[in-house]
Amino acid sequence: MRRLILASASPRRKELLNRAGYRFDVCPSDADETLPVGCGAKEAVALLAQKKAASVAARFPGAVVLGCDTVVALDNVILGKPQNEADAAAMLRRLSGRVHTVWSGVCITDGARTETFCEATAVEFFPLSDETVASYLATGEPFDKAGAYGIQGFGGVLVRRFDGDYCNVVGLPLAQCARVLASFDVFGTVKI
Repeated sequence: MRRLILASASPRRKELLNRAGYRFDVCPSDADETLPVGCGAKEAVALLAQKKAASVAARFPGAVVLGCDTVVALDNVILGKPQNEADAAAMLRRLSGRVHTVWSGVCITDGARTETFCEATAVEFFPLSDETVASYLATGEPFDKAGAYGIQGFGGVLVRRFDGDYCNVVGLPLAQCARVLASFDVFGTVKI
């Protein structure tokens, strides 16, 4: 059985892989996450996933390394993790009643071979009142999440609908990851 390493400290990515039955180690990347000026969301997540995977793969020759990055994009503007409560509130107000895209880039490498792919999921929010925004901020949930919300938690009540992979919105497009990992002879509970 090949060793799988998740190049991320994200508890959501760990939970998704655990639920799918993967055995893996966690080694967060220390890669430089600076992006070129004018980089779009799709290009950004692919580049960051590659940087993260390469950084960890260099330390563990022969292991299969999974690097991932997820962003929320609205009108081609990337909404990262909010810096403070005011930033989170502003992001939620921008997303209110609108459709945005959650992009994830995934890079899987064993040093000899590298596969990179991107997944996009369209998410529509209900219109949000000031009271809704304030009560959601009071949960503390928005502060470590791209776009200032988590669909898998309290933030799920903000979402009217989505089109695409739910797990992608959580932070890891699990179904496509499973197929690429299988090509590296890495399997969870269900053999793909």
